[in-house]
Amino acid sequence: MFRFIFLSLFFVVFAVIAAPANFDSAKTVASRIYAPEKQEFYCGCAIRWQGGKGIPDLKGCGYQIRKNGPRANRIEWEHVMPAQQFGSPLACWKQGGREQCGKTDALFKQMEADLFNLKPAIGEVNGDRAHYRFAMLGDLAPQYGSCEVKVDFKSRLVEPRAEIRGDIARIHFYMADKYQIPLAKAQQQLFMAWHQQDPVDDPERKLQQRIAQHMGHANDFVTGKKVWQLNYKVSGFGLHRSKETAVTAAVNSGQVLGNKRSKLYHLSHCSGFTQVSERNQQWFESEQQALEAGFKRAGNCSAGSAIGAED
Repeated sequence: MFRFIFLSLFFVVFAVIAAPANFDSAKTVASRIYAPEKQEFYCGCAIRWQGGKGIPDLKGCGYQIRKNGPRANRIEWEHVMPAQQFGSPLACWKQGGREQCGKTDALFKQMEADLFNLKPAIGEVNGDRAHYRFAMLGDLAPQYGSCEVKVDFKSRLVEPRAEIRGDIARIHFYMADKYQIPLAKAQQQLFMAWHQQDPVDDPERKLQQRIAQHMGHANDFVTGKKVWQLNYKVSGFGLHRSKETAVTAAVNSGQVLGNKRSKLYHLSHCSGFTQVSERNQQWFESEQQALEAGFKRAGNCSAGSAIGAED
C-alpha cells in the first residue's frame, strides 16, 4: 500500500514538472498557466477564457481590426522567438519546413513546445507579425487602433508596446542560451537596451514561477541568476545534442564562424569551420557581420581549400 502511494505521488510530481512533449500539449498547458493573467500579450486586451480557448475583449481595449476579423476575435499562441528563427538551421526545415520538423525532429519539438516562449496573442496580430524580427520603427503609426504594436510589412519588422519589451528581450536571451541559437549583434544590443528600460516586475516574476513548475527549470534571465552581455557564451543547458549535430545545423544555416583568437572567420565549406575550438568560437549570420566585428576571412578559406585545426 505504501509503495502504491509513493509511486502515485511520484508520478503526480513528475507530471507537474515535465515539460510538454509537443506544441499541441504546450498550448493546452499554456491556457491553464495564463488563465489567471486574463491579458493578451501584444495589445494588453482583456481575455475571456472559455473551454481552454481565449476570446479577446477588442472593444474594451480599443482594438481596431486591420484586415482579418475572424483571427482578430480569437487568441492564438505566439512564439515570441519565431519558429523560423529556431527551426531554419535544422536539416528538417530544408526538407519540408515547420511541418516536417514538427513530425521528425526531437529538438524542434522541444523548442516549439517551450512554455517560456509562448504568449497569448490576438490572432490577427500573431498572423501579421509572422516571423518578423523586433525593432524600433520610429514614426510609423500603429495599425490596430489603441493597440500600440506596429508592423512594418515592407521591412518585415515589428515594434512592440513599451510595457513588454523587456519581457521579449529576456525570452530571447533564454531561448538563445538554452538552445544555442545565435543572436546578431544588433539584436543583442536592442534586447539589452529593452531589458534595462523595462526591468523585471512582480507579475513577470510570478508568471515565470508558474511556467517553471511545468518546465522543470526557470528562466534565469528573469530570476536574475544570469545576465546577458554582448557576445554572451550560450550554455545549451539541458540539451542532449552532439557537437557534430550543432555544427551540422550551423553549416545548414549558412552561418559564418569566427576565431576570437586569430580574428579570422571561416565559411561552411572550409575544413577549418569544424576545427575552431569551442572557447574561441564566435558566430555570425553573414560575412558582412563578421567584417563589421573586425574579423577577416581566412586567407586559405576558399572553394576546395583545406584548413588545419585551430585552437
